[in-house]
Amino acid sequence: MIGPEFVRTMAAYNQWQNENLYGAADTLSDADRRADRGAFFGSIHATLNHLLWGDGRWMSRFASTPPPNQPNIPTSVDECEDWEELKARRIDMDQKIVAWSAGLSDNDLAGTLTWYSGAAGRDETKKLAMLVAHFLNHQTHHRGQVHTLLSHAGLAPPQLDLIYYLREQQ
Repeated sequence: MIGPEFVRTMAAYNQWQNENLYGAADTLSDADRRADRGAFFGSIHATLNHLLWGDGRWMSRFASTPPPNQPNIPTSVDECEDWEELKARRIDMDQKIVAWSAGLSDNDLAGTLTWYSGAAGRDETKKLAMLVAHFLNHQTHHRGQVHTLLSHAGLAPPQLDLIYYLREQQ
């Protein structure tokens, strides 16, 4: 199973990926970021909003940070209307994720978490390590969508593979 060092590495990698994706998206016009390009959440802006929302929802469970503004997955695309606010909140969230990961222990990851799942409509209890793995996987999944959307917008998207991040850390 995953350990604290893996989570810390992935939290830093998440931050690095977001800096690269937001940097690329920042070169687009607001209309281009909001254009529906056929992805699950439609646009780059909406997908990045959903990703921020999802990270905020999980961090509210993991670290008792304030929950996101929007109540559920369908409205997650409306978390931040303004691009500058979305960028600022992404930076803040990534810092919170890195700080939270720094305090994780093997004992924490071996434990469980019980929360109310709005998506399932019930309380759920799962092993924390599996929930953290889901959290990290969710980030990667949606950043992959944004990566594709950037190419559909005519950009050469940044490299996001973990090996590129690891090479930069040497």
